[in-house]
Amino acid sequence: MFDYVNKKAALAVMGGVALTAIVAVPVMAQRDPAYEAARSSGKIGEKPDGYLGYVSSPSPAIKALVEDINIKRKAAYTRKAQETNSTVEQFAFTSGCNLIMRTEPGEKYQTPAGTWNTRDSSAPVRDSRCP
Repeated sequence: MFDYVNKKAALAVMGGVALTAIVAVPVMAQRDPAYEAARSSGKIGEKPDGYLGYVSSPSPAIKALVEDINIKRKAAYTRKAQETNSTVEQFAFTSGCNLIMRTEPGEKYQTPAGTWNTRDSSAPVRDSRCP
């Protein structure tokens, strides 16, 4: 079984009402040296849809790592969406907003326009619908 840690995330739902929910993020992924190396080297980054993406063509090992993390994220988003009576897409989007906000300088993230930016000391460019 995977070790999970709870992270708070604001969940935006229709009508502008915001609910606070808990998103499970795999701790294992955050401790994996391959994950940390891929993130810090700019090979992968956070996307607005709540999933990791490839900044450049991935090696088979990075592709497998990202696919595994994204499967775990989708499972967590699905479970939390059911608990909060929202859709998986709504929950994933709000999680993406929060994950992009938590990127650190030097890490990559995808803008709403689809381009990859490198986080600096300023706030990241996020979707205007982000909470």
